[in-house]
Amino acid sequence: MATVSGTLSLHILVPALPLAAADLGVSEAAIQQAITQYVIGLAIGQLIYGPLSDRFGRRPILLGGLLLYTIGGIAAWLAPNVLVLIGARIVQALGGCGGLVLGRAIQRDVAGPTEAAARLAILTLIVALGPALAPLVGSFLAVGFGWRAILALTAALGAVTAVAACLILPETHTARRTGGLLRAYLPLLRNPGFLGYAIGGACTTTSFYAYITASPFIFVDMLHRPVTEAGASYIVVFGGVSLGAFIGNRLMKRVAPIPLLNAGSTIAILGTALLFAAAVSGFLSVATVLVPMVIVTIGFGIASALAITGALSSALDAIGAASGLYGFSQMAVGALCTLLVGIWPADHAVAAASVMLIAMLIGRGALTVATRRGFGTPA
Repeated sequence: MATVSGTLSLHILVPALPLAAADLGVSEAAIQQAITQYVIGLAIGQLIYGPLSDRFGRRPILLGGLLLYTIGGIAAWLAPNVLVLIGARIVQALGGCGGLVLGRAIQRDVAGPTEAAARLAILTLIVALGPALAPLVGSFLAVGFGWRAILALTAALGAVTAVAACLILPETHTARRTGGLLRAYLPLLRNPGFLGYAIGGACTTTSFYAYITASPFIFVDMLHRPVTEAGASYIVVFGGVSLGAFIGNRLMKRVAPIPLLNAGSTIAILGTALLFAAAVSGFLSVATVLVPMVIVTIGFGIASALAITGALSSALDAIGAASGLYGFSQMAVGALCTLLVGIWPADHAVAAASVMLIAMLIGRGALTVATRRGFGTPA
């Protein structure tokens, strides 16, 4: 619950943005900042939680983040104007990203590399369901109860999760680490194993943000499909992530981590190459877009938990900081791919496929560097 809350709140409000803009009397560009600033808060906040949890423990920092997330949700629910809404969303994001960082760190605290990878695969499966189902839930709430009901739901989710964590979650990190942010991150930035897994994992898993950005235009403008069909396609695409995570979880006890990670990366590259071929040939249809993207996300789902585990295992004395920097790298790559799709001098399908393919190949190279050191090998 803690891990999924941060990304759930990102996607669940998107369908209600036009209603919120009309109710608050602002433009679509202004209300879009409730999403944009949330993403920025989600990225930057991850850099803070990791070192703090290494120093003070996972439990108090996670509880503090969930409390902040709940307060931000309440403030957004009651926001009288768009400026308060945006500010509250930033607060909510800064709280919600704690679960993303510490969910990974806690699993690595209590399990060895292989078991941690299997557990993180389940987290990946669950986290993928959030973006897949959140727009549908958001649409239902907005139509039935108004757009503010969405924010009330996120605040309630935060409160319930905070209470549950307070009652049942033990402290998993007992060896305290002192020092500030710079001292926490400099060793990681000099660690080739961590950097390989972080860059490789981010390029493999969040480069598909390029497709997410372009997909409405691909479906509506290029394939002339209804907007509802474009929205429904997200369920199919994110379903591939969940399927890949499930497959990875089943195979991790039978297949060595590095071959399985390489297989996931290869599958993702294959799917991207098929999308690229369809885009440049002009042979675009719903099938030639969705089938390659499902292949991409299956590969993403298989590789994700293994890349995270490899990164955290290469920095066992600073797991929290490693988790935070890994999460930041994911958001940074996703944001860069989104930006590149917007400025790429080609149609939306070619732009998305090109950006993804380049990122995937960079990611494969980075993972090759990382896996030469072995899997779960500290620096």
